Amino acid sequence: MQSLKILLLVFALCGFAPEAGCLGVSAAELEAGRAVAAQVAGGASAEAANTAAHAQEGHHSGILPSASVLVDLGFFQINNSMVITWTVALALILLARMATRNMDAVPSGLQNFWEWMVESLYDFLKDIVGPELVRKTFWFSATLFIFILFTNWFGLIPGVGSIGWGTPDATGHLHHISTPILRGGNADLNMTSAMALTFFACWFWWSIQANGVGGFIKHIFGYPGDAKGIAKLLLGLVFIAVGVLELFSIAFRPVSLSFRLFGNIFAGENLLEAMALMGGTYLGWLIALPFYFMELIVGFVQALVFMLLTAIFTALMCQHSEEHGHEAGAHQPGHGDGHGAKAASH
Repeated sequence: MQSLKILLLVFALCGFAPEAGCLGVSAAELEAGRAVAAQVAGGASAEAANTAAHAQEGHHSGILPSASVLVDLGFFQINNSMVITWTVALALILLARMATRNMDAVPSGLQNFWEWMVESLYDFLKDIVGPELVRKTFWFSATLFIFILFTNWFGLIPGVGSIGWGTPDATGHLHHISTPILRGGNADLNMTSAMALTFFACWFWWSIQANGVGGFIKHIFGYPGDAKGIAKLLLGLVFIAVGVLELFSIAFRPVSLSFRLFGNIFAGENLLEAMALMGGTYLGWLIALPFYFMELIVGFVQALVFMLLTAIFTALMCQHSEEHGHEAGAHQPGHGDGHGAKAASH
C-alpha cells in the first residue's frame, strides 16, 4: 500500500491523474494521495520562491558590467561612464590650454608640470620605437596614456559610483546603488574597445605608410632568409603558416587591449565596493582606504601598459623600415667616400 501511495504521488507530480480503481485503490486513498502531492508541490514552490528571493537579496552587491543609461534620446543614449569620459577630456583640454597659453622660456607652475610630463613620455617612447617613429606616433601614444591615467584616477574620487539610485530592502535601508550617476570611464567595455579599435586603425595606416601594401603582406607572410632551392620552398610554406597565425594574433590585439584595461578597472571598482560593504556604515571607508592607494597604482600601471603595448605593436611592424633606411644610409657614405678618394687622387 505504501508503494501505491508513492506511485500516486509521482503520477500527481508529473501531471497524470489516474482514476479510482485503475491501480486497485479506493477513491479515499486516491484523494489522500492527491492531497499529499499538492502539499509537496506547494512546498517545492515556496522553497523555489524563497531561494529566488535570497538570490535577489544576495545580488545587492557588485557593479554591473554594463553602464547605466542616464538619458535616452532614442537614436542616442548617454550613460554614466560617458559623463566621466567627457568630463576628463574637457578638463584635460582646459589644462593644456591654460598651461600653453603664455609660454615662458623658463617654465613654471602648470607649464612646468605639463612640459615635464610630455618630455618624459617623449624620451621614454623614443628609446622604445626610435626617433623617427616617435615623431609620427607620439601624439597618439601620449594622448592615450594621459587620458587613460586621469580617467582611471577620476573614477576613484569619492562619489563616483556611490551616488545615484537604488532599491531599498524590506526595512527601508539602501545597501547598493544600482544606477550611479557617475561610473569609471574605463570600467565600461565600450570605452576600452573604442580606444583599442582606434589604435588598430592607426596601426594599420602607419604600417601601410612604412611598408606599402606589398611590404605589409610580405612582412607577415614572407620568408626573409637567403635559403635557396627546396629549403627556400619549405621555409616559405612554414612562414605562410606562421603568417596565418600572425593574422589571428593581430586580429585579437584589440580584444586583449580592451579586456585587459576593462577587467582591471572593473575589478578594482568591485573590490572597493566589497571592502566598503564589509566595513559597514562607520568603518567602510577605513577598510577600503588601503585599496584606494592600490588602485592609484593600478590605474597608473594599466595606462602605462596600454601605451607600451600600442607602441611595441607599432614598432614591430614599422621599425624595420627605419633599420633598412639606416643600412642604406650607411652604405651610401661608403660609396661617397670612394668617389671622394678618387677625386682626391686626381
